[in-house]
Amino acid sequence: MRTGKDPLLLVQTAERGTTGRVVQVTVNNPERRNVLGIPGKRQLAAAFRKIGRDPLVRVVILTGAGMRSFIAGADLAEMKDLDRAGARTEHTWTHRACAAIRALPVPVIARINGYCFGAGMEIAASCDLRVGVTHAKFGMPEVRFGIPSGMEACLLPQLIGWGKTRELVYTGDHIEALEAHRIGFLEKLVEPDMLDVAVEQWVASILAGGPRAIRLQKALVRDWERLSIEKAVQAGIHACVEARRTDEPKRLMTAFLERKKRVDR
Repeated sequence: MRTGKDPLLLVQTAERGTTGRVVQVTVNNPERRNVLGIPGKRQLAAAFRKIGRDPLVRVVILTGAGMRSFIAGADLAEMKDLDRAGARTEHTWTHRACAAIRALPVPVIARINGYCFGAGMEIAASCDLRVGVTHAKFGMPEVRFGIPSGMEACLLPQLIGWGKTRELVYTGDHIEALEAHRIGFLEKLVEPDMLDVAVEQWVASILAGGPRAIRLQKALVRDWERLSIEKAVQAGIHACVEARRTDEPKRLMTAFLERKKRVDR
C-alpha cells in the first residue's frame, strides 16, 4: 500500500547493453485503483517530457501498480467540488499527460493490468501499443458523473470505430477485455501470468530495429494520423531519405545480407 511518502509515479530504467534503455513508468496509487488527480497528471506529463529528452531511450512501458488496475480514471473525490476554472485545469492536465505520451519520440506500450476507465482509457489510447489481461475492464463512464468524455477520447474512433465509440461514451457501460480485444482497442489479450512475456516480446522486437529508424517511424505514424494520403506519401519519402543521414540503413542491410548468405550456403 502506498503511504503519504511514496511517490505517485515510479520511473525505472533498464540498460539493455548496447541497444539502449527501456523505461517503465508505473502509476503508484494501488489502494485507490491508480486513479489520477491533478498532481498525478502533472507528474505523468513531466516524466514523459523528461524521458523524451533522453536520446538513449528506445521504448517505454506504462502500467499501474498491483494487478487490479491500470488507471481507473480521474480522482472523483478531487473533481466533485470543482468550479469551472478548476474543471478547466483538471481536464487540461488530462490532455497534457496524454499529449506528453503521444509526443514521446519512441514507442509507448500500455501494460494494462486491470481497470482502465475514463482518463485511464484516454491515456491507454495515447500509447502506441496496448496489451491487456483477461480480467481487465474498460469504459468511458463520464456521462454517469455529469460530464461528457472529452480530451483524448477523441482518439477512440480511429482505434475502435465511430459506432463503438458512441456506445461507450453515450452509455457509460463497461466492456470486458475480450470485447476490447475484438474491437481493436487491445492488440494483445493475455492471461495475467503472460503479461510481462507479451510486453517483452514487443520490447525485443523494437530493440531489434534501428534506433533512428524507430524514431522516424513513430514520427511518420503521427503524420499519417493528420495528413491526407498524398501528403502522407510525401512525408514517407522524406522520412526514408532522412534515414540515410547515418549509416544505420547500410549497416543493418549489410548484416541481414551476410546472415542470409550464411544460411543459403
